[in-house]
Amino acid sequence: MAEEQIMDVTTKKRVFFYVQHLLGIGHLARASRIGKALVAKGFDVTMVTGGRPVPGFPGPEVRNITLPAIAAGDAGFKGLVDATGNLIDDDFKAIRRDMLIAAFRDIRPDIVMTEAFPFGRRQVRFELLPFLDEVIAARPKPLVVASLRDLLQERAKPSQDEETVGYVKQYFDRVLVHGDPNFARIEDSFPLHEAIADKVIYTGLVAAPPPPPPTENFDIVVSAGGGAVGVDVIRAAVESAKRLPADLSWCMITGPNLPQADFDAIAADAPAHVKLFRFRQDFASLLAGARLSVSQAGYNTVGDILRAGCRCLLMPFTAGGETEQAARAERLEKLGRAFVLSQAALSAGTMIVAIERALASGTPAEHKLDLDGANRTAEILHNLSAAR
Repeated sequence: MAEEQIMDVTTKKRVFFYVQHLLGIGHLARASRIGKALVAKGFDVTMVTGGRPVPGFPGPEVRNITLPAIAAGDAGFKGLVDATGNLIDDDFKAIRRDMLIAAFRDIRPDIVMTEAFPFGRRQVRFELLPFLDEVIAARPKPLVVASLRDLLQERAKPSQDEETVGYVKQYFDRVLVHGDPNFARIEDSFPLHEAIADKVIYTGLVAAPPPPPPTENFDIVVSAGGGAVGVDVIRAAVESAKRLPADLSWCMITGPNLPQADFDAIAADAPAHVKLFRFRQDFASLLAGARLSVSQAGYNTVGDILRAGCRCLLMPFTAGGETEQAARAERLEKLGRAFVLSQAALSAGTMIVAIERALASGTPAEHKLDLDGANRTAEILHNLSAAR
């Protein structure tokens, strides 16, 4: 029996998944869902992460190798800082690079995945380019796959898109777009899509499976993603809760990255009918029981909202020239699945008006978007691997 178990483990295809979250936790959450689906499909998965730790991610199903943590210096992604908030230097970069390459040599994977890169995460080219040089020089060479969300950040410099195309052609066998092409296609946010069209495969949206029934019910669930940039949403929601009818029950989830001083101030200011949390593992279940979700328009939150089928008010994050969330919110509004309030117009007054309008609306429009992207990703990689 022991020999059979060893043989079963050693014959599994090995996946090496690089994931670097810099500001929020959305990239890590999506990758973790994919990792779990890969394990369920029979893959042996190692996820290399390099951001600040987030409880519960990437999950017990995968092996996790952690690089010394880095994060964005600000909401505009200008500069990288270490766990203490200091700008990283060349020595720090070299340590991460060498650890990443050493992990690859140790695992000897059949498949290498990079989350976002080369369409994002340009800030970590100092380690990814030497790593990918190592990958394509390996014999046998692993299948190399880019894993990216459905809508990309639009770039002001066309030269950056040209550089991305060059990286795709040099290093990558496939580009997995985790979206439903009936909702958004890569050409909607990547102008040079034709140059890589032969490598693109759509997986469907990577949403969580249908949640169990909620153990608590709230009228309004407010969430701020990871919490690094959602404090204005939470503050406006607290003020709205004070001025809207007191018989409305509120659950506010600030995210694990909200500074403690801000959390304490919000907790002291919140009225009695508001329950404040940093994180809820049953977030998706809470949405299923809510009359309204109030949030930004991040990929994972929107996936949870679509799965739950509840009404939603979206306030897309647009600081630092970010375009992805606004594009997603606009599409959902056109589908009749969301009410949208711009970040520039956000205040307690405008939020109250938007909440009242959303609560008075009818049942949200149905959608037929594919939400099974995690399992579909596992199937695609299984088929690609088998073909090799």
